Amino acid sequence: MHAVVILLFLMTLQLGWWQWERSAARGWNAQNMSYAFQWPVYGVMGLWFYSRLMRMEMERHPDAGAPGTSVALYREARVDTTGDPELAAYNAYLAGLNEEVLRQRLE
Repeated sequence: MHAVVILLFLMTLQLGWWQWERSAARGWNAQNMSYAFQWPVYGVMGLWFYSRLMRMEMERHPDAGAPGTSVALYREARVDTTGDPELAAYNAYLAGLNEEVLRQRLE
């Protein structure tokens, strides 16, 4: 991956140089000059993003990606039974429907 990033960075520098020469050939056209400056900026941005990704990967805890450590795939619904009995019955009904759907998805 390092080689690909370096190759892409060198390509952006080459494209910037090509655009600079094209601008000179056309009498320093403003559009081509702006592209000549944009290509190296894109390359530097790519290097910055890649270095940021590498730093994040180096700082990541080895067990951070282990399944079941940080993501709760299912939590049982809490039904509020205090207050209005009709609302509590309706919430219990909805919780039961949710349980059915989740069971079907897990099968």
